[in-house]
Amino acid sequence: MAGKLSIVMLFFVAFLFLIVENQASISEAPSPQPQSNSTSSQHMHGITEGSLKPQECGPRCTTRCSKTQYHKPCMFFCQKCCAKCLCVPPGFYGNKQVCPCYNNWKTKRGGPKCP
Repeated sequence: MAGKLSIVMLFFVAFLFLIVENQASISEAPSPQPQSNSTSSQHMHGITEGSLKPQECGPRCTTRCSKTQYHKPCMFFCQKCCAKCLCVPPGFYGNKQVCPCYNNWKTKRGGPKCP
């Protein structure tokens, strides 16, 4: 009987040791990451997916379509894409990789839907 009691006590002590060890590893919080400064977040406003409000689409699309000879269809599709994706890539052409939704929306023929 004494042998069984010592085995039970040994398991109990081992169990307590595991609990204490587990609590120690949980309580070690990772070091806090530095917050990004506001200038970089302002720089990405409107460029990253979902960062625009619907009423901000018009001015962004006006800029995006300002240098094309097909201004009216460019504005139509840009605003349609912006309403869905809530982002407009920077610049007048290209740079679609920064907004995957804008980049990946295709026509029935497989061409790009968004200008």
